[in-house]
Amino acid sequence: MLVDNVGDVTISNDGATILSLLEVEHPAGRIFVDLAQKQDKEVGDGTTSVVVIAAELLRRANELVKMKIHPTTIITGYRFACREAVKFMTEQLSIKVDSLGREALINCAKTSMSSKIIGSDDDLFAPMAVDAMLAVKTINNRGETKYPVKAVNVLKAHGKSARESIFVKGYALNCTVASQAMKTRIPNAKIACLDMNLQKTRMHMGVHIVIDDPSQLEDIRKRESDITLERVRKILAAGANVILTTKGIDDLCLKEFVEAGAMAVRRCKKEDLKRIAKATGATLVASLANLEGDETFEPTLLGTAEEVVQERISDDELILVKGTKVVNSSSIILRGANDYMLDEMERALHDTLSIIKRTLESGTVVPGGGAVETALNIYLENFATTLESREQLAMAEFAAALLVIPKQLAVNAAKDATDLVAKLRSYHSAAQNAPTGDRKKVFMRYGLDLLKGEVRDNVTAGVLEPTVSKVRSLKSAFEAAVSLLRIDDAIQCAPEQKEERDPHGH
Repeated sequence: MLVDNVGDVTISNDGATILSLLEVEHPAGRIFVDLAQKQDKEVGDGTTSVVVIAAELLRRANELVKMKIHPTTIITGYRFACREAVKFMTEQLSIKVDSLGREALINCAKTSMSSKIIGSDDDLFAPMAVDAMLAVKTINNRGETKYPVKAVNVLKAHGKSARESIFVKGYALNCTVASQAMKTRIPNAKIACLDMNLQKTRMHMGVHIVIDDPSQLEDIRKRESDITLERVRKILAAGANVILTTKGIDDLCLKEFVEAGAMAVRRCKKEDLKRIAKATGATLVASLANLEGDETFEPTLLGTAEEVVQERISDDELILVKGTKVVNSSSIILRGANDYMLDEMERALHDTLSIIKRTLESGTVVPGGGAVETALNIYLENFATTLESREQLAMAEFAAALLVIPKQLAVNAAKDATDLVAKLRSYHSAAQNAPTGDRKKVFMRYGLDLLKGEVRDNVTAGVLEPTVSKVRSLKSAFEAAVSLLRIDDAIQCAPEQKEERDPHGH
């Protein structure tokens, strides 16, 4: 639980969230904060483990420096170990998702959720997250298949339990129509996204109009109303039947919209409108003025969708934009007891969606539960003995540092870490020494089962992680450790001490 200086409370176990909220003074500590944020941006998950591995690599490098081994030697050894580890992981440990099918995606999602608040309800959230990501599949100009996480809109609604959360096809807006007289369903929608006020135009501050005839006053008032009405008519004339704006709409314009049979929604979030504009092919318009100084609204600025409908979902009215033409979109509506819980659920879901995206885009997975780290530990230890230089020591320490992950997993599950890790290492050692075709080769997939406190085949058990996540976290941890190892001395400029003047002038 983190309480900031204003008194806002954040409850989280997401590494990047915790580190970004801490005010870290130490320069080396800041590198770790950046490391977690970079991992969150690049992969979306594995933020805690990357910091744990980097810290362990540094701790062990420090021991080697005390043994009079030069940092350059350690860095060379670490770099060599990292390269070999990545090579071994991609060639020996990774499994193609195609051979495992949709189940693999759900299992990756469950693995990512297991340490989060929604871990106990993973049977509901994992398929929901997979469906949401598969619904937003897009192919870009270069012919690459992409799954944008931002195309999945996550809405939070108070009340009920987490299991009442639902997945909706289409982009959900947490708004309602501006007037009860409007239609609540518009098929073949032409959507105008506006970032402007559709209220009666008022004179700007400091503008004075001097009149000599009281009847002119009425004309001025009428013109004020007409300016906005003309704008509304131009938008409607372009063929718009759904108008979404970030600002307000007053009664005068509402009447115009109701008579035209259009749906108008006011006070939408700007980021929502940007996403809807991207999904429907619309342009977010901030002003109707063109280069000639006139006000026009072109039909090309409109976006299209199969239908826009207002639906009642649980206790709230939502507007759903279904069948967007350019990018498909989907929404997940989370339910929960309070704000803190909903925020943490959203963070957990973001990590899960990112993991599914990485799995779909990279197409390979590795067994989780400490299997990769233990396999690399055995492989690098054996590999280190083939080196004839001092780098051997650095490589062996790199191998030992990786065991911090299975050890920590066992400790978190209240199991005997030393016993479990020893058992896991013996399995992996047998697998790597076994000849090709031996049934012991399957021991490569063995990881921890933290519920029963034993070792099992994690591919069969469905504990999977995308290869890209492991590779990135290993490389990032290595780079962070090396960037600190290169430092010989820290020179700090102390702030200039100002003499305190006596206010009384004594």
